[in-house]
Amino acid sequence: MALNALTRRRFLTWAGMGTAAAAAASVGWMELADRARTTPLPPGAPVLVLVTMYGGNDGLNTVVPAADGAYQSARPDLAYDQGEVLDVGEGLGLNPGMTGLKKEWDAGRLAIVRGVGYPKPDHSHFRSMDIWQTADPASPSSTGWIGRWLDANGRDPLAAISLEPVLPPLLSGATTTGAALPLRGLTLPGGTLGTAFAAMGAAGPGEPELQAAAARSVADLHRTVGTFGAAVEGSDGADGNGDGKTGALKAQLDVVARCIAAGAPTRVYSVSLGGFDTHADERDTQQRLLTELDGALSGFLTGTTGDRQVVVMAYSEFGRRVVANANEGTDHGTAGPVLVAGNGVRGGFVGEQPSLTDLDDGDLKAGVDFRDVYATLLTGVLTSDPEPVLGPGRRELPLLA
Repeated sequence: MALNALTRRRFLTWAGMGTAAAAAASVGWMELADRARTTPLPPGAPVLVLVTMYGGNDGLNTVVPAADGAYQSARPDLAYDQGEVLDVGEGLGLNPGMTGLKKEWDAGRLAIVRGVGYPKPDHSHFRSMDIWQTADPASPSSTGWIGRWLDANGRDPLAAISLEPVLPPLLSGATTTGAALPLRGLTLPGGTLGTAFAAMGAAGPGEPELQAAAARSVADLHRTVGTFGAAVEGSDGADGNGDGKTGALKAQLDVVARCIAAGAPTRVYSVSLGGFDTHADERDTQQRLLTELDGALSGFLTGTTGDRQVVVMAYSEFGRRVVANANEGTDHGTAGPVLVAGNGVRGGFVGEQPSLTDLDDGDLKAGVDFRDVYATLLTGVLTSDPEPVLGPGRRELPLLA
């Protein structure tokens, strides 16, 4: 079944995260703004931004082995020629829509982790995404990997924030749940009514304490809108629900940038873009989505995040089959590339390019376990021991400077 026929909300229900999502509603923009003023993120503390590409992004048409004859023969109507892609060496090129990330690559701030997957791959969207978000390939888990990090590191729900309409499973812990903050909801009335409402925030001398407290709350609300409201108000038509709406990812990352600039006490942000379940007419659809991904990410990376180290990881639940189907698309596959970018990243390739001829029943063989990517980010960005989150035996990858 195509992912578009199923909603993200049903995914969360299926994954057993409804209670956690409800708990996340107990914190919001007002508390975040207050914490940004009173207990801002310490100088030097890095920030991790997780970008989920829902639907199963085709890795072979993202980091394209255009020089490989097996690629050209496997998908004659979908394949890109060498002259069409953005050359990154070793016979590979980025999708033509990824011009901004090509600049990050040239500047040494983009790492491409090749052939990332997990043992005994599952072609189900829901099970595979559950595995990626819980970091537990063996059996369904009630906690996400960032949720377990929250449990082990201070139990602060504002340390991890989702800019999606509902909380993704990755932010749900056993004792602590991250915050799901909506893009909309911070606009205030304008005109005469807005002026009158703003005036209510000015406490007068000698006012009773309850009236003064009410005035302070109105003033606090206006300060919150002043800090976060502009990005929120600019998110019309982009609700971040993973359906591939134009501008959805950019709207989410605009808010992330404002949170970072404001000193929000958040170490992890979760954002998403959907629509990657390309069973038919893939080439134009995926290139449009990758162009949107590229514009949002490259704009964010070169934007106003200041001197703080910010690392972005973009991933999808699985790649696609090597051979194209009869509808000029591709079906659910296994391994794919993970993109890691930012001013704390050691640019270049990590891992070997999967073979297009030595396959596992038509699927690529994974060479890098996704949990090793997580372990590297936990250690190098979140300065945390990965073992309580991922279990023993993980290895660090040469991803970070």
